[in-house]
Amino acid sequence: MDYALLEKRQIEEFLKTLEELPNVRATLRSEQPRVGRMEFDALIDLTIAGKSCLLVVEVKKSAYPRDVRQAIWQLRAASQALKLPDKTTSLVFLSEYLSPGAKKLLEAEKIGYFDSGGSLYLSTQGAYLYIEKPPAKAIEKSIRSFFSGRRSQILHALLIHPIRWFGVHELAELAMVSPATASEVLSELEDMDWLISRGRGPRKERQLSQPAALLDEWSKQVKTVPGPSLTRYYVPGTKFDRLLIRIGEEFGRTNTEYAITYEAAAQMYAPFLSSIAQVRMRLANTQESQAALSDLGARSVTEGSNLAIIDAESKGDFLFRTLLDNIWLASPVQVYLDLQRGEGRSTELAKHLRQEKIGF
Repeated sequence: MDYALLEKRQIEEFLKTLEELPNVRATLRSEQPRVGRMEFDALIDLTIAGKSCLLVVEVKKSAYPRDVRQAIWQLRAASQALKLPDKTTSLVFLSEYLSPGAKKLLEAEKIGYFDSGGSLYLSTQGAYLYIEKPPAKAIEKSIRSFFSGRRSQILHALLIHPIRWFGVHELAELAMVSPATASEVLSELEDMDWLISRGRGPRKERQLSQPAALLDEWSKQVKTVPGPSLTRYYVPGTKFDRLLIRIGEEFGRTNTEYAITYEAAAQMYAPFLSSIAQVRMRLANTQESQAALSDLGARSVTEGSNLAIIDAESKGDFLFRTLLDNIWLASPVQVYLDLQRGEGRSTELAKHLRQEKIGF
């Protein structure tokens, strides 16, 4: 879409949203007005419950913290150039997509915003408007893709090594992705202000500066998609601790890749619950894995299971697994994310695991 048309649509949607609110009147005074050397995207006369103000509007296609910082300077300069002592001036940033960091920065600076999903923040003299909505579907899909597939393997590697400096090729090798994928993800993380960098060119390195923010956002995205499908089994006469030992023995004997996750893994990393009813694990569907399940005595059931298998789709499903007491566990980060989709006390267990094992 042509940028001018996109800009016009964003302004129209913003006006429509304001007009639909009670006791609010919004009128477009001008588009792309110029005051001296300053040019900005729109001026809007706004009246809320009888109190009026002038909105100075800046429009961008998408925005991350670095974009917002530049826009804040432009908006404030435009506001100063207007010189309207008899009228309250408020600054507003419009964008198809605003990252969480961009929204926080704008709120901290008391600058309004509006995105294509319908989220709105506006703090003017005597009025406060706040509407939180999910991003538009196309944007939401793009965000979800960032936290899935091979791109997520880069995020996983950074969260496992949050204080390590990485070059692109080093990180790509560790995360089992192409250097092009690693470079693309790192650039997006820099846009979000979640990385710091040093050096230039081939020697440029990055370090994760906001691991908690990255993990929070990934956790949020995990909750928006259905969990993986499970194949349920019952292993007779085997309690939780003994079942884990037998899994380690049987799958270790055939050298089959697997990773225990969810509550069972969290309990091994950081004991919290008094009992665990089911072991969930990622497992590649191979002849060796099926033979190990048979040797374990596992039989397929529709209810009453004490073992559940998640089909591993690639080697990436076993990244950063840990051997503990002869049992392979998914990484603490992966277990934490899996628990976001769990039931019962999984939320409490996830919080405990994050405090005790992940640390941010």
